[in-house]
Amino acid sequence: MPMHAVELLGQRNGAGLVFNNNLKNAHASTRQKEEEEGGGNPYHHLEKSAVLQEARSFNETPINPRRCGHILTKVLYLINQGEQLGSMEATEAFFAMTKLFQSKDATLRRLVYLGIKEMSTIAQDVIIVTSSLMKDMTGKEDQFRGPAIRALCSITDHTMLQSIERYMKQAIVDKVHAVSSAALVSSLHLSNASKGSQEVVKRWVNEAQEAVSSDNLLVQYHALGLLYHIRKHDKLAVNKLVMKFSKHSLKSPYAYCLLIRIASKLLDEEEAGTNSPLFDFIENCLRNKNEIVIYEAAHAIVNLRHTSAKELTPAVSVLQLFCSSPKPTLRFAAVRTLNKVAMKHPAAVTACNLDLESLITDTNRSIATLAITTLLKTGSESSVDRLMKQISSFMSEISDEFKIVVVQAIQSLCMKFPRKHNVMMNFLSSILRDEGGFEYKKAIVDSIITIIEENAEAKEAGLAHLCEFIEDCEHTVLATRILHLLGSEGPRTPTPSKYIRFIYNRVILENPAVRAAAVTALAKFGAHCDELLPSCSVLLERCLLDSDDEVRDRATFYVSVLKQKQKSLNLAYILNGLQVSVVGLERALHHYTLEPSDHAFDMKSVPLATQPLVDQKAGREARDMNVSKPAEKVAQSRQDVFAEQLHAVPEFANLGNLFKSSSLPVELTESETEYVVQCVKHTFANYVVFQFDCTNTLNDQVLENVTVYMDPPDGFEVLKYIPCPSLPYNKAGTTYTLVHLPEDPTQVSGSFSCTLKFLVKDCDPNTGEPDEDGYDDEYVLEDVDLTVADHVQRVMKPNFGASWEDVGPENELEDTYALSRMKSVEEAVKTIMTAMGLQPCERSDKVPEGKNSHTLFLAGIFRGGHDVLVRSKLAMTDDGINMQLTCRSTDPHVAEIFATAFDD
Repeated sequence: MPMHAVELLGQRNGAGLVFNNNLKNAHASTRQKEEEEGGGNPYHHLEKSAVLQEARSFNETPINPRRCGHILTKVLYLINQGEQLGSMEATEAFFAMTKLFQSKDATLRRLVYLGIKEMSTIAQDVIIVTSSLMKDMTGKEDQFRGPAIRALCSITDHTMLQSIERYMKQAIVDKVHAVSSAALVSSLHLSNASKGSQEVVKRWVNEAQEAVSSDNLLVQYHALGLLYHIRKHDKLAVNKLVMKFSKHSLKSPYAYCLLIRIASKLLDEEEAGTNSPLFDFIENCLRNKNEIVIYEAAHAIVNLRHTSAKELTPAVSVLQLFCSSPKPTLRFAAVRTLNKVAMKHPAAVTACNLDLESLITDTNRSIATLAITTLLKTGSESSVDRLMKQISSFMSEISDEFKIVVVQAIQSLCMKFPRKHNVMMNFLSSILRDEGGFEYKKAIVDSIITIIEENAEAKEAGLAHLCEFIEDCEHTVLATRILHLLGSEGPRTPTPSKYIRFIYNRVILENPAVRAAAVTALAKFGAHCDELLPSCSVLLERCLLDSDDEVRDRATFYVSVLKQKQKSLNLAYILNGLQVSVVGLERALHHYTLEPSDHAFDMKSVPLATQPLVDQKAGREARDMNVSKPAEKVAQSRQDVFAEQLHAVPEFANLGNLFKSSSLPVELTESETEYVVQCVKHTFANYVVFQFDCTNTLNDQVLENVTVYMDPPDGFEVLKYIPCPSLPYNKAGTTYTLVHLPEDPTQVSGSFSCTLKFLVKDCDPNTGEPDEDGYDDEYVLEDVDLTVADHVQRVMKPNFGASWEDVGPENELEDTYALSRMKSVEEAVKTIMTAMGLQPCERSDKVPEGKNSHTLFLAGIFRGGHDVLVRSKLAMTDDGINMQLTCRSTDPHVAEIFATAFDD
């Protein structure tokens, strides 16, 4: 061979060797990377069909235990991962698996028991293995007996339970603890399966009581659990159970914990308070030798519904000791529970502040996070700056989940100490620029928005921080929500022009959804601020050629409205917007298209969107997200459901559109009486429908032709009664009463006396079959009051001042009242809102702490579509509250109704 050929071959061999080495290294690094990422699962790429094919190996002889165990493990893995096995597939695999009973291998046999449990609900004819399982259950191999009991009980129903009852009783008191525990737990599962099984298991109570005295900790715990489950529907028996075992010292700490939970549940149900022997038992458990029992007792005490801060003291003292425990689990449990206590009783946790401060530097960052959030809830105003510095030092070391907890705690602290909003707002702004997921960023934005809405002094600083955030915000939902907030709050700041740049940048740089939200925000600045109208109009005109339809349509609409330079148009179409029910609008438009008319579609025919009485966080989010959520099916509101139900009643078909349904039903009877009746009021333009939901609690009677007769006040007229044909035991039925409203438009309130009348037929309590004959009877109910609030729908006016000017003083009425029964401005505000049923605007329902005077702004729509606005000026005096009430409306009668609402 020529010399150069040998050299070339050597080079090739060397290159091949290098390639092979590199390939091996690549495989090794890939395998190492998979292990680091948790991708080293040997069952990760299993296919159902291949595994079921392998399962046929169970029929081979002789049985290979190791191979069959590996295949059976694959089958169980697929089932536990949610893989759906067909009935035929599962049955075939199940019957093949039963051949493995021939093997004596302990590991394989226990896998078979587990397989029977998992396939018992999928495969057919699983009952065929009953005899094999009973043989193992009563056999001499103790390690098979417990799993065999569990498998047997998973395939046994109440019809077969009596055949194994004797064996189960023996197993419950078996000397082998694993067998006894398996029997007890299986008995518990059986009693949950069906009522028939529950009746059989109840007969095993003597054996369960014997098992409670076992020396084994788990057997004692499981036996007590079964005893409680058997007796849980008998409150007296449960009381006796707790009192009996609270006096006999249990050995199992788990049984003690269960007993504590049962006792605390009884205390809450009976509302017995701290004078009960049950509470004494829980408190005595604070001195138990076992830490689990001590913690469970402390946890139970702090979670009782009716405990004062003083009664929490012994539990808090124990948790304080746990804070200095060398065990991280105890420290975590203690600080987590103290964190929960601090939400309701911060003063009770103040004594633990020194211990909590020492946990801020804990190596476990979860403990440190909970410690700092607890301190935020219990700390004083002077400690805010120091706490903020301590939080900053470890925020980068904890997960987003705990960061959200910290953010929410800071928000609560800002509500508590509003003068410190600058420090906390700056901190929230700094972490908003850090790395983090959507939920974390959303929590920060939510907190800043809440602080802005609750504290007027924080508005400008908060808006400035949010403007900086949207410059680099990668979440469309958050960007659109902030733009919506800027459009609502920005125009009413002292210098609104400074926000225009941030908003217009979004029009240039962002995706269509954000651009659309920015266009709406710009329009609100132009509609509210006359000096900014020319600039905003120019910017909006630049959006007329946008590539997205939604952005172009919005820009075209807003430019057209703004060019009119009419405040009423700006108010109706830009600042306030539509306030109708989306479902109701869809239904009204559909009805309009089905029946062509020469008249234009009337928006007043559309039901209004229901507003919450208090502007809670969830409600704010729902409104703020209206510019960012994709089109989706809108859920029906409670009023939409009522509208459909009433429309289905032929007698109500011509009443017109439902204007309002009362938010809460009125109880007309006590809950313990033989007949339970609730009333819901439905208001139409000229009518009121009273809906009475009735329940018959007597099992030996059936009521027929059930009607609520009403005696109306002067001016009101009962037009129609629609009875409930039949009212069997414990099944709700509905009867209606139709009332015509008075001709006098100012007469809107009155009290109706009510009587329930019906035909009684006695019946067999077991079958429910009524007798042929019956007798008439009646039952007097509580009166039903129709109030001013029943005739008005709450609507939100984001800009109350502009709406006030738009309605004008034409129908303005003013009066002064002395609210002598009111002890505070806050109480007066709540009373006025409840009596009038109007929506508070511009957060005027929030009374600043310590203020003796306040102005409340209320808005709504009176039936018939008449706007009503109320301005209530309140002042605290030595004799109570003085109120100057000013009402404006588009209808003079409506203004009179609200101006005289407090005359009585």
